Amino acid sequence: MSPKVLILMGSDSDWEVMAESRKALEEMGVETEVHVSSAHRTPSRTGALAREAAGRGIQVVICGAGAAAHLAGVVAAETELPVLGVPLASSDLAGLDALLATAQMPGGVPVGTLAVGKAGARNAGLLAARILALSDPALAGRVREQRARMAREVEAKDAALQVRLQADKTA
Repeated sequence: MSPKVLILMGSDSDWEVMAESRKALEEMGVETEVHVSSAHRTPSRTGALAREAAGRGIQVVICGAGAAAHLAGVVAAETELPVLGVPLASSDLAGLDALLATAQMPGGVPVGTLAVGKAGARNAGLLAARILALSDPALAGRVREQRARMAREVEAKDAALQVRLQADKTA
């Protein structure tokens, strides 16, 4: 099976967070391709990865970057594929700079912006799976099951809380 999602990050130090995207996609049975490529330090390489992605079967690109966070925007300028940006908290501004840089794209260069950090990285993986599921009925079923499993987990936590609350009343 060939990779359907390309995960890019500006630095290898971003992997701890961006691994959450890959983990979410692996849970859904979606193959990924992962690279370190910087919008600023390796612009030619980054552009080539973006331009050539569709030809390799990639259907969605996830980009994680901190500070100036131009990676997702550079990639979106080089491809027609959906690009999801994950702002990373790698500067003294705790990710606010990356969030603003990722979200404030000029008209005509869309980037879907997720939350800062690990939750955003996980959600980028889940959103990529939902995008792919539009044309993949088996993946759509796995997405539905993941959502149902999440709901069951919340219901189980509520049931446990109700037991504790009831025990507190009788104590």
